[in-house]
Amino acid sequence: MNNDGKVEPHRRQRLAQTVIETLRDRIATGDLTEGDQLPTEIQLESEFGVSRTVVREAIAELRAGGLVTPVQGKGVFVARQQPGFRHTSLTPREIKSIPETLELLEFRIAVEVEAAAISAYRRSPHQEEAIRAANQQMVAEIQAGNPTVDADFAFHLAIAQATDNRYYIESISRFGARSIPRSQFPTLPDTSNVDYLMGITAEHDRIIEAIADQDPDTARNAMRDHLLNSQKRYRRLAR
Repeated sequence: MNNDGKVEPHRRQRLAQTVIETLRDRIATGDLTEGDQLPTEIQLESEFGVSRTVVREAIAELRAGGLVTPVQGKGVFVARQQPGFRHTSLTPREIKSIPETLELLEFRIAVEVEAAAISAYRRSPHQEEAIRAANQQMVAEIQAGNPTVDADFAFHLAIAQATDNRYYIESISRFGARSIPRSQFPTLPDTSNVDYLMGITAEHDRIIEAIADQDPDTARNAMRDHLLNSQKRYRRLAR
């Protein structure tokens, strides 16, 4: 609290985070389910011993994360959760990795979107087969319950190699398997979630078909969508 008796912004943020984590836990464990009304602002103030400003900041974060939705004149209610929603608790090392992961994804979008387009009109039959084989290997690893990061990286590297441009190949090779975001977040449920991982291979399939059809525009768009989806997932962790 400062000299005016107001809570400092960084302390207010910590207090809001306590409210956020507690309510997220209740939603994740089923104590609060879809359609349930959250306690009123006054009730939350009393329960957590915080100000109305803190409560409103916490609710705003939960709303931004799609966990709750306000209903005019009635209150705030638990929103419908995406399948597989679980509370995620990151390690300090994982939290520290978030900014770097987002920067790397931003770089990859700039490079790999155009690499996909170039590979679409330049790939040889052998290179196309290498791209398919890498994705098939990823599917096999998922089905076997094995780590998938190396196969995922092999898929993206195969596309770079199909450009026949050494600079694309060097750019992708430089970062290795750590360019695959989930390699930096081993405690995330998505790391071993079959539905999530198969969704990634489905995104890969759309890229593959565009490359096979020698359609640069579709390949470009499919790769952009794939990487933007990943960027959105990890931006949510930064909240």
